[in-house]
Amino acid sequence: MNVNVDLIFKIAAIGILVAVLNQVLIRAGREEQAMMTTLAGIVVVLFMVIQLINELFTTVKTMFQLY
Repeated sequence: MNVNVDLIFKIAAIGILVAVLNQVLIRAGREEQAMMTTLAGIVVVLFMVIQLINELFTTVKTMFQLY
């Protein structure tokens, strides 16, 4: 359960950082960079989630001895 809390905090931190950078870039007239920053944040979070899903499938395979 501790891993879930850590993951939530990491995702929240990424979201806050991306939101701040997005607003700074938009106010500076750099909408394209703001959009790229948002997309980069989404990709980072997706990689984190994909790693956890991979660990889940590995655990399930081990539990049911599916090699």
